[in-house]
Amino acid sequence: MNSSRLKHTVDCCSHTAIAQARALPDISVIRKPLASWTTSPLHQEHSLYSVLPTTSPLHQVIELDVSCPSSLGQLEFVVLESEPYLPFCFLNNDWFCSKVVVTTPEGDTANFPCYHWISGNERLVFREATGKLIFNETWPEAIEERKKELQSRRDVYRWSIYAEGLPEIMKVDSASDLPAEVRFSFTKDFEFTFTAVEALVSLKLVSHSSNKKQWKSLDELSRVFNRHKTDVYEYVEKNWKEDEFFGYQLLNGLNPMMIHRCSKLPENFPVTEDMVKTSLFGKSLEEEIQKGNIFLVDYKRLHGVTANVIHGKQQFLAAPLCLLYITPEEKLIPIAIQLKQEPGANNPIFLPTDSEYDWLLAKIFVRNADFAEHELNFHLLRTHLLAEVFAVSTLRNLPMVHPIYKLLISHFRYTLQINTLARQALISENGVITKNASIGGPGMMEFLKKAVASLTYSSLCMPEDITARGLESIPNFFYREDGLKMWDIVHRFVQRVIGHYYTCDADVQKDCELQDWIKDIFFHGFLAETSTGIPQSFSSVTELVKFNTMVIFTVSVQHAAVNNGQFDFGGWMPNFPISLQQPPPTTKGQCTESTMLKTFPDINTTVNGMAVVYLLSTQSTDYVALGNGYQDHFSEKTPLELIHETQDMLKRYNFEIQGRNVSLPLSYTYLNPNNVENSVAL
Repeated sequence: MNSSRLKHTVDCCSHTAIAQARALPDISVIRKPLASWTTSPLHQEHSLYSVLPTTSPLHQVIELDVSCPSSLGQLEFVVLESEPYLPFCFLNNDWFCSKVVVTTPEGDTANFPCYHWISGNERLVFREATGKLIFNETWPEAIEERKKELQSRRDVYRWSIYAEGLPEIMKVDSASDLPAEVRFSFTKDFEFTFTAVEALVSLKLVSHSSNKKQWKSLDELSRVFNRHKTDVYEYVEKNWKEDEFFGYQLLNGLNPMMIHRCSKLPENFPVTEDMVKTSLFGKSLEEEIQKGNIFLVDYKRLHGVTANVIHGKQQFLAAPLCLLYITPEEKLIPIAIQLKQEPGANNPIFLPTDSEYDWLLAKIFVRNADFAEHELNFHLLRTHLLAEVFAVSTLRNLPMVHPIYKLLISHFRYTLQINTLARQALISENGVITKNASIGGPGMMEFLKKAVASLTYSSLCMPEDITARGLESIPNFFYREDGLKMWDIVHRFVQRVIGHYYTCDADVQKDCELQDWIKDIFFHGFLAETSTGIPQSFSSVTELVKFNTMVIFTVSVQHAAVNNGQFDFGGWMPNFPISLQQPPPTTKGQCTESTMLKTFPDINTTVNGMAVVYLLSTQSTDYVALGNGYQDHFSEKTPLELIHETQDMLKRYNFEIQGRNVSLPLSYTYLNPNNVENSVAL
């Protein structure tokens, strides 16, 4: 950099700061201003400073020219310090710096990502945006700064045990105690208040929130819930009783994770040929099993789980097994349902040929079981809690200059706050799920521990999971079609970005920061259980690519699949009941419409459940779609080209899905790239 003037651009939000610089032969920092320029023969040290305006409007870009009496060399560091403006030092002096961009007289630029709130007498060091692995550092000062950065973060982002047997969480008492950098934006905060009351107000259901009476009819239910209905909601309300729609939801509804191909009937599910002959159009059950046309959903994890008590009244849970058949018209339909795990005279196998309400009530108990599996296992545990594990380990172990930090950090936007709020408002002692779901109360932790015991690495990797469940060829499985395509797009991007920084397996093996990262995930997230298959260390580039693909897919695509349709499919309570007030039927021929209505949750419980699924399905206006956010952290040509290429691929696939959906009776839109949020933020 020639002796001339240096243009120094700061993208910030507000208030006062002093930015300073220091230059070494290969290291340049902005640091505390000195009274004059100093030059050190050893370090060729130069110092410069500039003062930002006392107040800066939101999102203002501030440009400052700084004189340089001699070459600064290659810029490596920026240090930002905040000093209170003395006449107003009692005022909130916090400001958010997005980045610093330094333009040399020759026109070259050096980018310094910050994305940090700066307050009172604070000194923060930021690296130039080029990704760098620790063993490639050439200056002891650089290694020391990496260590200081991580130590300061470890002091803030600490592990804590939420409940024995569950993944650990960030130690924080409330959302307001979180560091400002990981909290909601003002827009998100304003739009989102994590209480059922806010949703009840929006839905105009406040007057029903304390009504403990039973529903008198489905018409009454429909009249009460007459606001904010989506097209899918109305389709569900119209078709929820139909067998074809029941089967459709197990593939493309809220929870496409339970169904698998049945290669042999479970011993505790004694379905006979005569029972299903009509449903199979006279065909043999055994032959259809061999042809791969029979499927099973088994809610065995609910067996023995304690059902909740709501308003002093015992609720009930079933642990059903449901057999399904792909018809010659490629429709998936249920053909047999057993509501308890242990066969016996008081545990009949319900069939489509039974009376209308015998069969319908059996399906309702399956849908309630699916609520438990969906909300606690596949939604809470496998997306929210794992996202928090990945986020905390990243913040504790990877400095901002680390390529994996740059790759992942945008995928954790708002995750720590949404999880903190969820623990307080949904699953705490007085949480909405705890108080209103049959799987709430003491049964919640009983079930979650069982769910954790079933958690494996392969089940988090979609291609392996689809194969393990034998679902490679089942028709009309749009979650699979779109999910595998999205996995491929993410994998391609991750593979090429990681390949840019890790040129061989040895690079992976000697990256001590990376090894600490995966070790933290293994011990604190997967509780050091080797049976999960989660790696304890990385030995190859291939392993690293696969794991990071899984992380990004889990917190974006998979979360979208199990989150975005909650109001669509769960708003109409009979299709996705939060709780049931009568025990599973033990005989046939006794169920009526009155039996069904008495089994449904009361009005109060219903509206609280609806408020939650509405709130969790409402997209904020500062939503960030998958593929965005990377450019804030990368600066090199190759990663930036890969980012743009990936964004183009996502746009093209977006149009492909829209074209396919035109001919479908019910569009599958949840994995449309435009609808996939970049992080677990809701």
